[in-house]
Amino acid sequence: MTYTTQMAPERGMQIVLSSVLALAVIAVLAFRGPYRGLWMFFAVTPLAAAAAINLPAVGGASILVSDLVALMMFALVIVHRNGLTLMAGTMRFGQPGFWMLLLMLYASFATLMLPSVFAGQTEVFSLSRRANESGIISIPLGPSSGNLTQLFRLGLGVAIFYATATVFRVRPDGRTILTALTVATGVNVALGWLDVATYAVGLEALLEPIRSANYAILYDVRMAGLKRMIGGFPEASSYGYFSLGLFAFWFQYWLDTPKSRFVVFMVVITAVAVLRSTSSASYVAFVAYLVTVGLLWGGRTFGMQTERRTIAIAIGGLLVAWLAVIAIFASYEYVGAVQAFLDRALFNKLDGASGVERLSWNTQAFQNFLDTGLMGAGLGSVRASSWFMATLASLGLIGTGLFALFIASVLWPVRPSNPQDPRWAVVRALQSACIALLISACLTGATPDLGVFFFAFCGLAAGLRRGVILEVAQPLGASPTRAPARVDNPARA
Repeated sequence: MTYTTQMAPERGMQIVLSSVLALAVIAVLAFRGPYRGLWMFFAVTPLAAAAAINLPAVGGASILVSDLVALMMFALVIVHRNGLTLMAGTMRFGQPGFWMLLLMLYASFATLMLPSVFAGQTEVFSLSRRANESGIISIPLGPSSGNLTQLFRLGLGVAIFYATATVFRVRPDGRTILTALTVATGVNVALGWLDVATYAVGLEALLEPIRSANYAILYDVRMAGLKRMIGGFPEASSYGYFSLGLFAFWFQYWLDTPKSRFVVFMVVITAVAVLRSTSSASYVAFVAYLVTVGLLWGGRTFGMQTERRTIAIAIGGLLVAWLAVIAIFASYEYVGAVQAFLDRALFNKLDGASGVERLSWNTQAFQNFLDTGLMGAGLGSVRASSWFMATLASLGLIGTGLFALFIASVLWPVRPSNPQDPRWAVVRALQSACIALLISACLTGATPDLGVFFFAFCGLAAGLRRGVILEVAQPLGASPTRAPARVDNPARA
């Protein structure tokens, strides 16, 4: 069963109960500023089905609570008396903000112009709501409301990237980021188990206030008899995607810092959230991420003096992986429920109608890429089942190249002159989360937009890294060139 928000079609804007939450968060954020209020932004990111405003007049689109808070973060940096200057520093040549600026400019051009230029020249699996009324169908390429909504969604990611990158370049404090991610993890995990508990006792209506967006909410889908966990998201795969990013952050942070019970606890509860989502894409991305981070971590420590902790982690990880493989194999062979679950979640996924359909989306997306002369059909024109294919089809070779340069500049490793600074562990944890989310999106992403959560991680990683480098490079005794207190609350500057 699914349910969607009921809207009056004659109204241009619909206020819902979660609109009050959006206004309250924005009001407090305006008082606290983007630095001290970072945890408030991350607290609402798990509320991915909570609408601040529904727009029936714009194809039934929804502006989420997290969307408005992201815009507020950006606005608070802009209204600072030095805000434009500070943000211009984030856009310096070679920095991630420079490539992001070029990407947004090309995405705007491609989205506003190319659907008309190539109208009727290729068939697309459209993202338009009108087409979706009878399912995902192939239609001739042409301008649609989906172009504007998808451009807006990418713009939200750009806004939160510049806001976080600018603030934490000026005030590079890793503790504030750890606090914010702790809040996001707590809210996400709590909502996940609340979703399961309310469904078990027949009180699903308790979560309706945060399920107010105009989405199909798949809150009662089961897999092999197990209720799929969705938390504050519309469905299990998006919950698994979000949880995977949190897991990657805490897992990398645990690898880089002395173990503590708190960090181990965060790793465990986020890993359980990923597994409990029952999302096959999240499972595959989870394994792919662990393999990737293992190779990167091994390469980084190769040739260095091996510590006992490194050896213990490596041996322990191999032992746990080996025991897990044995346990899964034995359960699959001898426990019928486990066999049914794994077949449904993984092994039979691509053989089913859904798998075949998704592969056809990617095939058609690549054809759209060719039919548009490698320029792309614009955001919102194409639906795919892989972030890479969706980006190629939507933004073409130029846009995909700019996106790749942006991501590479965020993830590019740095050899710090002060490697013992604990903030570098936070930077690597943020980069690790970006890697995990990118892996997941490459498996199932329908559009080039990776979400405000991903771009917030990118902004924090880029800003904190640049801020630490500038702080170390500043000559001893020189006058500070930054004003942390003013950026903390631009409204009071």
